[in-house]
This record gives sequence, structure tokens and C-alpha cells, in this order.
Amino acid sequence: MNKFTTKVAAAALTMTLATVSGQAIADSSKPIVIPTHNWSSQIVMAYVIGGIFEDMGNNVEYVSADTQGVYESIRNGDVTISHEVWQSTFGASFYNAMAKGGVIDAGTHAAMTLEEVGVPQWVIDKNMCPGLPNYEALKNCVDVFSTTDSGGKGRILEGPQSWHGDVYPNRVKALLGDEWMVKFAGSGDALWAELDSAKREGRATLIFNWTPNFTDADGFVFIEWPDYYQGCRVADGGDGGCGSPKGWLKKAANYKFPKTHPDAYMAFSRMSFDAGMIGSMAALVDIDGHTHQDAAKKWLADNEDTWRAMTGVGM
Repeated sequence: MNKFTTKVAAAALTMTLATVSGQAIADSSKPIVIPTHNWSSQIVMAYVIGGIFEDMGNNVEYVSADTQGVYESIRNGDVTISHEVWQSTFGASFYNAMAKGGVIDAGTHAAMTLEEVGVPQWVIDKNMCPGLPNYEALKNCVDVFSTTDSGGKGRILEGPQSWHGDVYPNRVKALLGDEWMVKFAGSGDALWAELDSAKREGRATLIFNWTPNFTDADGFVFIEWPDYYQGCRVADGGDGGCGSPKGWLKKAANYKFPKTHPDAYMAFSRMSFDAGMIGSMAALVDIDGHTHQDAAKKWLADNEDTWRAMTGVGM
């Protein structure tokens, strides 16, 4: 038996012993790098997916990454995947990276998405601004949505400016005029802190939100702006006077991932979380108070049959 044959036989024996002992066999010793951003469902899902990869025997690393720049990081191979690519916010960055080469479309989640400003259900139930959710009603409710930091103007609390740039300031200028202003929150958590304080104080609040999210359970009503159309935003040559489009939620991966980790990539490509699943991941943090890591462990334990059937892992 020559040296090559000996090496092959040894490798086959190692794999057989691992299989018999029930140990998972990793695709590669090279770590799968998963990005974390600044909203709960994305971070919990990062640890959920990482937990699945680890269950397969793979090494996983997590890195905090810029929400727009992450696609360039994937293209360069510094990050392996992105698991929450929101069409309206990140679609352009995703496609730009794909056009340069190095990023592949790894499939689409079952959940449809909407990113928009709106009000908690109790604002509608108490008729605090008659005519909502039509945006025209806001013109008569400046005082209802003014705050101590808005200078007497109606206030919209947006997410971090890195998420959407000047989309909402441009929209306010085009549709509501000078009696309204946009404030940018420092993080997603700041939005939920505002939502909680407004509920406790019994006041109206107009904030940025999205679906799927944990707020789906309690009820959240999105403002109905004029329909989105291609070219309506200032960056595309319009005046910004339109709402947000409903969109897909995709997954991205470095082009080498199917080669370096074929089993992990296959599992990743099969993952298709719906709105209920994603909302429940966020709720474990934003309602139940778990850490992101503990939320992921709990979600994996409570939904083991679901994710194993979905991905084919351990079946």
C-alpha cells in the first residue's frame, strides 16, 4: 500500500469512527464568520444559525458589522454569510456587491418584509389622531406627536441614520412640510425604549418599525403613504414623496462557501424562516429579556424538530 492509499484509508477510518460515535463531521476547520448588526431578530438569528452550524461540527465566529458595508466584507471573504438582507434597505448594497463578484444569492426566506414608520395599536384604538393610518391625518395632529425635543413640531423617531440615510427627512419635507421633524435613534433598542415609555405614559408616538418583528404580537399600524414607485426617492431623482416598498428577505454568502463548507451551505440555503419564527426570536429578547445568545439557545431547543426538518441537519 503506497503513502497516498494509506492516507485515504486513514481518513476513511477516521470518518467511520466519527460517524459510529455519533460525532458530527465538519466541512472544514476554517470558521464560518457570521455578522451581527443592531436589531434583535438579526442578532438572535445569527446565533441560531451559528448554533445549527456548530451542531454540524463546524467552527463559528461572530463579528459586529456595518449594515451596508457587510456585503463588501462578504465579497472580500472577511465575512461568510448575511442572513437578513432586507430588500428596501440593503437590496442596492447587496446587488452592487454581487455585480462586482464574490457574493451569491443563497435563497429567500418565507417572510415578506415591510420597513415603515407607524404607531402602536393603542393610538388607533384611542383615536388619538383621527384619520390614521392615512398620512394626511398627521397634518392635523402635530401637537399629538410633539415631544420635548421637537421644538413644537410633530416628531418621527427613525432608526439609526445608517439604516436609511435621509429617506424619512426627505419624505417629511415632501409630504408634511416644516411642521414635522425626524429624529434618529441611536439603536433599535432606543425605539423599543420609546415604545415602552409611551405606553406607560399613555401618549402617542410615531416611530420606525418593521415586520416581521416582536411588535407584531401586540399590534402595530404602519402609516399609509403614497405608494412607492421606482424613482420616487431623492437618491433616484424623485422628491421622496412615497412610502416604503414591501419586499423580500434574502440570504447572501461568499462565493467560496459552497466549496469550503458544502453541507453547511446546503443547510443555509434551505433555511426559510417565516414572520412568526423571526418575530418569536426577537420577542425572546425584547419582551422576555433573554440575552441574544440565550434566546438563540432557547429557540433552537424549543423548535428543534422544525429547524432539523427545514435544513436536513441530523435527520
